[in-house]
Amino acid sequence: MTAATGPADAKSWFGQPRGLTILILTNMWETFSYYGMRALLVYYMTMELLIEQGMSSVIYGTYTAFAYFTPIFGGIIADRWLGKRRAVILGGSIMALGHFMMTFEPLFYIALATIALGNGFFLPSLPSQINDLFAANDPRRPWAYNIYYVGVNIGGFLAPLICGTLGEFYGWHYGFGAAGIGMAAGLAIYVWGGKYLPVEDRSRITPTGARVKFWDGFDRPTLMLLGGLLLAVTVFRSAYEQVGNTVALWADSGVDRAAGSLEIPMTWFQSLNPLLVILMTPLLLARWRRQAATGTEASPVQKMAIGAMIVAGAYVLLAVVAGWQDGARASWLWLAAFFVVLTTGELYILPNGLGIFARLAPQRLGASTVASWFFATFTGSLAGGLVGSLWSVLPVPAYFALLAAIAAAAALLLRMLDKPARAIFASRAEAEQAEARVAAATDDSAAIRV
Repeated sequence: MTAATGPADAKSWFGQPRGLTILILTNMWETFSYYGMRALLVYYMTMELLIEQGMSSVIYGTYTAFAYFTPIFGGIIADRWLGKRRAVILGGSIMALGHFMMTFEPLFYIALATIALGNGFFLPSLPSQINDLFAANDPRRPWAYNIYYVGVNIGGFLAPLICGTLGEFYGWHYGFGAAGIGMAAGLAIYVWGGKYLPVEDRSRITPTGARVKFWDGFDRPTLMLLGGLLLAVTVFRSAYEQVGNTVALWADSGVDRAAGSLEIPMTWFQSLNPLLVILMTPLLLARWRRQAATGTEASPVQKMAIGAMIVAGAYVLLAVVAGWQDGARASWLWLAAFFVVLTTGELYILPNGLGIFARLAPQRLGASTVASWFFATFTGSLAGGLVGSLWSVLPVPAYFALLAAIAAAAALLLRMLDKPARAIFASRAEAEQAEARVAAATDDSAAIRV
């Protein structure tokens, strides 16, 4: 471990190290920029660029996929050459440029490629620094990723409200420009708050020219577990990613958005998910703490399986509502209920998955291992683009039922991985405890000599 926990006066949010707050605020503004642009993307293509729905869905899926494919290479470059901090600064700068390029229609495809490239450096290198804030035996570490996820979703909540409103009512390019400003703000916070982050151990970066394979440092069971999790999350995300794609289209065409004399902007519904993350995470963490105290808390992989089944239930709800309405517009309250159920499932699966990958990462492969977690978003987004193209082919109730079946299949895969995961976590915990005992004995010997 490169750093132990900070001093008591460095605690600032939920009793966590101050460096976690810097990472949260940085990613909050990055999320604001990414989801602000993404909230407008399908509408911009279909309404402004006049690209037909099926092709727009494929473009959307391809873009979101490659935004999560480039982190594989960015993570390797950060671990071997750049280091995490330089990678975050480089990636954030490239992403800000790409968002500002979105304000110019002729640069549309180039801008998408630029954002995806910058995300490759930024995305794996930021959350992989969380582990470095804690000692191996720090009891706060398991829940740090859920707290981090809350902060990230503050940006996701603000993005559709600000960027979406600017885009819908004042012009698409104003919304894209606001996303660029958000990315620049996140980058400035990260540079300013660098003093609160642990000093990066450059000696752990692989020397240039060294021939080291990614799987060096992993044992076979751990590699197989991570591969199984990637497969399950790929299946899950092919359904989950429809929130910004076909569910957004249904919010426009199949939902009555009237609230009294006002009509709720369609992009605002995409703020419900992150708002619910912010509100519901403290409740879930309190529940899990009570369960941990009584020894009844589910394992991380069990939580992921539960989350996938809850998301399946969310899509069952939409299938029932769409069938019941029989072509008529459904009340927006049903869409809000869908987001409540969906978000509950999301909180069980996504933060826990990120935490598993970060915890099982060897020290010198922190960014690369976290990047492999985001690889499931790449494959899931590609699959989601293909699944989204069925929106124009299947009846709406059948389409949502298909999404429910996909999420349920992911839950089954995750449930099958729980037993081997428990064995790996138990072995890892024993190794960390042994390491802590050795470190304590070394410190005691040094104190005696002094």
